[in-house]
Amino acid sequence: MNDLKIINFMRLRSFASVLSLLLMLGSFGALAVKGINWGLDFTGGTLIELVYDQPVKTSDIRDQLATAGYENIVVQEFGSAEDILVRIPGDDPKMGAAVASLLDQNYDGNVEAVRVEFVGPQVGERLREQGGLGMLFAMLLITLYIAFRFQFKFSVGAILSLAHDVIFTLGLFALLGLQFDLTVMAALLAVIGYSLNDTIIVYDRIRENFRKLRKGDAEEIINVSLTQTLGRTLATSGTTLMVLLALFLFGGDMIHNFALALIVGVGVGTYSSIYIASNMLIYMRISREDLIVPVKENEDLDQMP
Repeated sequence: MNDLKIINFMRLRSFASVLSLLLMLGSFGALAVKGINWGLDFTGGTLIELVYDQPVKTSDIRDQLATAGYENIVVQEFGSAEDILVRIPGDDPKMGAAVASLLDQNYDGNVEAVRVEFVGPQVGERLREQGGLGMLFAMLLITLYIAFRFQFKFSVGAILSLAHDVIFTLGLFALLGLQFDLTVMAALLAVIGYSLNDTIIVYDRIRENFRKLRKGDAEEIINVSLTQTLGRTLATSGTTLMVLLALFLFGGDMIHNFALALIVGVGVGTYSSIYIASNMLIYMRISREDLIVPVKENEDLDQMP
């Protein structure tokens, strides 16, 4: 322990608190002014399955449709490079034939629309409600788990940390106008799990040091705990980000937003584990008395001479 150089993370805690507050205000402002750009999974639209006689690139199809004036389109392979799935806002029953005809004009071979389906907005509304309720329910269970395993003050820091990560990611998507679909919803849930795991590891070390170290105030003990877990945090975050960057750069358009949400979430989740979850313990005046293991009466009697 004496050989370990302690990093004074909490020296910047006031600055970090102001920064986090500004980020939250900016995120709420972006959500209020620009709103979330809901994808077709939530708003409804027309789904068209096209069959080409030769493999094609989805990027070429997307460019052709965008040039023709179609907006907010989603183009993906459907099992093979010849089967293409196109999702377009709107419920025009003739849209499938029109899209197939347009793409056929710009293609040397043959293009056929084999399936045209419409997903109504009521389905999207139900998805929004269920997804939001699922996220709130998950956070409630997390709060109860942290309070039970550690202490109530720990649960406050953990839930504020998770809320910070989710709101910041949503605000960034709103600011950039990126589509929010089911893959991004899945990424947000993954961010909650990742951030919670990192926070629990930090909390576990903080609790252990509060009971083990006899000297030092709360700020010093938290600095020691964060320094001890820093190597593990950097290794986990670093390797995770390398994989996500590869997905972001080479994974294709279908998982582009999914990878971006996870990259942002992992980065901000690492920050929040230090400067929100741990910082909140100081604001709530955590002490050794909060973490003393209660001694049972039977144990007291056994130790009596």
